[in-house]
Amino acid sequence: MPGERHHGHHVGVLQASHQLIDWRPTVPRADRVKVKEHTCDCRATFYELCRAGGLMFVRRTHRLGGAVAVHESPWELSQQVEALWMRLLIGSAR
Repeated sequence: MPGERHHGHHVGVLQASHQLIDWRPTVPRADRVKVKEHTCDCRATFYELCRAGGLMFVRRTHRLGGAVAVHESPWELSQQVEALWMRLLIGSAR
């Protein structure tokens, strides 16, 4: 319907034995970043699968009150980051 927001994926429930992602403060490294996929931003924390400069990374945005904190996973080859993205979606990485 016109004006209706598109919701992305929701992140799965965090599994007891999960991979810790090495979240780093965001640093401008490329002129343009393409968001390939994203999770729904209806929650306080949402994620984006990004591509820039021939590499990929996951961007995490956390909103609490009026504050916004943005972090990124390490920039790596597509295959590695797409696998990380899938682990994030099913709850085996956070």
